[in-house]
Amino acid sequence: MLIETLSTFPHMYDSVMNTSMMRIAQDKGALTFHAYDLRNWTHDRHRTTDDEPYGGGNGLVMKCAPIFEAVDDIAADADDKPYIIFLTPQGRQFDERCAMELSTRSRLLFVCGHYEGMDERVYSLADACISLGDYVLTSGELASMVVIDAVVRRLPGVLGHDDGTIDESFHHHLLEYPQYTRPSEYRGMKVPEVLRSGNHQAIDTWRHQQSLIRTKQFRPDLLSKAHLSAEDRKFLDQNSDGLNNKN
Repeated sequence: MLIETLSTFPHMYDSVMNTSMMRIAQDKGALTFHAYDLRNWTHDRHRTTDDEPYGGGNGLVMKCAPIFEAVDDIAADADDKPYIIFLTPQGRQFDERCAMELSTRSRLLFVCGHYEGMDERVYSLADACISLGDYVLTSGELASMVVIDAVVRRLPGVLGHDDGTIDESFHHHLLEYPQYTRPSEYRGMKVPEVLRSGNHQAIDTWRHQQSLIRTKQFRPDLLSKAHLSAEDRKFLDQNSDGLNNKN
């Protein structure tokens, strides 16, 4: 996959894209990444990317001309047009399904805003508009990093196991079960016996039940989307008092 970003602060990506899983994805050849500097498509000596808004108001608005020119140049390859994404509050709220859909694309281009916002005309370039949630960030770069991370980790071969994301939160509209590692007891808190039993069927059952309970306790809204069996529903009815870590 080729992922590109267009922003006024391309160096913000240096640390994230050269660390941990993002670095591994590039080393494995699953990801190629490039951050473009929007200022390269300006035509004044100050390399200006923003201006005062028509009608007055606080803050500055990103100009449309540099963005249009940049996208024209970046997307010039007719054989592999990028899927162009804008990060904006009016976009589709980002979730795991959206990450899965984007991971099937061969090329993504994130156009990142800053300051007060963007000239409305640039959104005519968008193939998709995405919002992280009901809050405002100063930087579209930060939002794009979250989306990129969620997408890249779904690419084949990036994680240690091909099924590495299957049991994670939200994959089946359920939160992930509790995880433990050594020591088996710490400050009076013990790892559930079932996890040390070696009985893999019992462990799988426990984990699934814990996902059900945890989802009901912390994100009950997800249960309406989950495919619950009659046995799952019965279990939830019988364990309505919250998270249960007993074996």
